[in-house]
Amino acid sequence: MAKNENKTKENTGDISSFLDGLEHPTRQADARTLLDMFIRITGKEPKMWGDSLIGFGSYHYKYATGREGDFLRTGFSPRKANLSIHIMPGYQDYSDILMRLGKHKMAKSCLYINKLADVDMDVLEELIRAGLAKMDELYPEE
Repeated sequence: MAKNENKTKENTGDISSFLDGLEHPTRQADARTLLDMFIRITGKEPKMWGDSLIGFGSYHYKYATGREGDFLRTGFSPRKANLSIHIMPGYQDYSDILMRLGKHKMAKSCLYINKLADVDMDVLEELIRAGLAKMDELYPEE
């Protein structure tokens, strides 16, 4: 692997088996709800990225530093501690939506939710759609 390459790659992992392997019943149910939601919103077939990310679509990036690679356009990971929702352009432009979302924590491109019952699902959908619209603007699909 080249030094500048992204370590998390799309693969042929079985999403159903991955979700079946989630220990916590609420996390598993929430992950299945997110899977259905992302399929409906994106119209894309879900793919495993690495061992624990479920991604929808992909894009190619290239930074001024020379680092480049491919990564998911949007997706989620049902982690042990929380659900991690990936909105690739980041959340800095979405504060008005985030104020209406409900209980969450943020990082640059990840939104952390303990359980879906903590958030407004319509607002979450609005946020995912806004992130995808920005990705389409920054990285048009071919």
